[in-house]
Amino acid sequence: MSGENKRPEPIHLKEEELLGKLPEKIGNVTLNYQYYPGEDLYSDGNIEDEILEIVKNVSRVEYPKIIEERKSWPILYHLSPLRGNIVDWLPIKPGDKVLEIGSGCGAITEKLSQKAKSVICVDLSAKRSHINAYRNQDRDNIEIHVGNFNDIEPSLAEDFDFACMIGVFEYGQSYIHTETPYEDFLKIMKKHVKNSGCIVIAIENKFGLKYWAGCKEDHVGTYFSGLEGYPEGGSARTFTRTGLERIFRNCGVDQYSFYYPYPDYKFPTTLYSDRRLPNLGELTDNMRNFDRDRMVLFNEKYVFDGIIRDQMFDVFSNSYLVVIGREPETCYVKYSNDRAADYALRTEIVDTPQGRVVRKIPLNEEARKHIQGMKRSYELLQKRYGGSGLAINPCELAEDGSYAWFPYEKGTTLEELLDECLEKDDMDGFYRLFDRYVELVSYREEQAVTDYDLIFANILGDGDRWTVIDYEWTVEKEISFREVAFRAVYCYVLEEEKRNKLNLELIISKLGITQQEAEEWREKEGKFQKQVTGKRKSMGEIRASLGTYSVDPKVLMERHLQKILDQRIQIYYDRGNGFSEADSFYMPDVYADEFRIEAEIPLDGNVRALRVDPADRSCMVKITELYLNDTIIPLQKKYVETNGSTIHPGCYVFDTQDPNIVLKVAELPMTGDNILSVKMELTSMPADMAQDMMKARKHVWHL
Repeated sequence: MSGENKRPEPIHLKEEELLGKLPEKIGNVTLNYQYYPGEDLYSDGNIEDEILEIVKNVSRVEYPKIIEERKSWPILYHLSPLRGNIVDWLPIKPGDKVLEIGSGCGAITEKLSQKAKSVICVDLSAKRSHINAYRNQDRDNIEIHVGNFNDIEPSLAEDFDFACMIGVFEYGQSYIHTETPYEDFLKIMKKHVKNSGCIVIAIENKFGLKYWAGCKEDHVGTYFSGLEGYPEGGSARTFTRTGLERIFRNCGVDQYSFYYPYPDYKFPTTLYSDRRLPNLGELTDNMRNFDRDRMVLFNEKYVFDGIIRDQMFDVFSNSYLVVIGREPETCYVKYSNDRAADYALRTEIVDTPQGRVVRKIPLNEEARKHIQGMKRSYELLQKRYGGSGLAINPCELAEDGSYAWFPYEKGTTLEELLDECLEKDDMDGFYRLFDRYVELVSYREEQAVTDYDLIFANILGDGDRWTVIDYEWTVEKEISFREVAFRAVYCYVLEEEKRNKLNLELIISKLGITQQEAEEWREKEGKFQKQVTGKRKSMGEIRASLGTYSVDPKVLMERHLQKILDQRIQIYYDRGNGFSEADSFYMPDVYADEFRIEAEIPLDGNVRALRVDPADRSCMVKITELYLNDTIIPLQKKYVETNGSTIHPGCYVFDTQDPNIVLKVAELPMTGDNILSVKMELTSMPADMAQDMMKARKHVWHL
């Protein structure tokens, strides 16, 4: 349910549907309408009809293409395969029964049904349940109960292994109408799981960093609503970690594990935990405003780095995934399913009884060959680099070949070590590390095996011991170490603007790389990325195609301040000694509208001349009224002079950044206190256009 931002009027189904034509089976999926009230109380409107047509007529493998073509947030949200990442890693076994509350259009149902023996769904909307059923019609282990949770809940079994509420718990007060709706919601859910079972909750963090940084609150669509405690109301409530833990205590829950989906739980690519928190520099994918525009108040990456340093990530994580019940073995998950199918995999860090290990798991049959090839890559690299001082993290395959696993290595990535040198401005230290990298990478270069992805992030340093921890892009051919090193530096600089201080040309020169080689290898890198992604658009490219904007308020503030500066005039007095800054002042708030200036300027009888500077840019000015003490001032040279060109009396073009109009008030009758009233119209123009107009005026004048 999360990600939906409106609750329109109820959608009444057609009369013939109410007369018994609601399908009880769609493909192999069973639908149960026993408690359906006859109307959908929650809808996104016509877009749901569009999604229904897609899932009726298009296979799952075509969803990414449809997402790219339609450029629609609801279609992305409901059909993206990345949605399932939030539950894909859970230890659901083939014999498990799963309950899913708020199943919606079935993005999570799809993944749960791949893992479990049976999935029982509950959703308020018939139309969304039909979408769910059509997209999963090939599955025979799904039953969808359509209707209000309160009505359906008493009929649900009480022996589920997992109960999932993904983007649902925040709507607890909509389901449960008591003084403590969230506690009561959780207590009800506890009844439906085994003693050995788990409740899984995914929810936004009320204090998520993205909200401080300028993202609108996901549910109500306004700035800072959650941070301020939802002063304008709404049906949803999100919580901090402390707030969730308070609810758990009130329900007698004392066994739970917090995970931190990043960038958030809707499209997670990584899940951290208290056993494996993010490292410095890892959190770089923060522009996630798919559904609406946002402000960018600060660079979230740098703020996250500070948060990580001060061990406060659990406070500011954008989302939470909580597993209530036994703690999963998995403490870290990273998905690579935005790649081509041949390379789509999941990387896990798992705490087993034998110790911590890393697993790489194919996400489909096409990727199984890629995973199994890692064992051979290890053997080839071990042979090449044996005796060099560069260790290769050993790879083993599961007995059934379903995944590859590696010992968990401790240490700091070479990327982090190099960053530390740059931060301290220790270039000698930086080049010592880089020189050692080159020395190791170039070892036995003549052998026909190369780890093409030997980037700094894939090498772990622990004292003098350096270990390659990821080598999935190993090829059985000879590639120059200079190309591998160039790619490592190129990716390193490209990923972080603070690294721009590094003299890339110096490193290229140090490696003996020609400009032609550098250009060829940059082009090769682009082709390599296309090979990995299968020419699919990245999430960043999809975000851009949706037409949402990220606005920098600092720029807006500067523009606003400039507008204030632009919408004032400066007045100078000449009391017999000429004009000076000391005897001048600014008049703000003189613009009657975008182009019209109206001002009443006081002057005493000692003023000989008065100068009006209407702007600080080239422009055209037309004086429409000019009075002194209610007496009109003739627009003649005797009374009015400018540093611009006169188009006709009272109309002037200025090609200078300091236009001024001098009024010779000494030529006019004055009293002790006087008021000069002026009205003028001002139009800004480029300096070259103003110059052309002035030249044209002089040409006509000479003719």
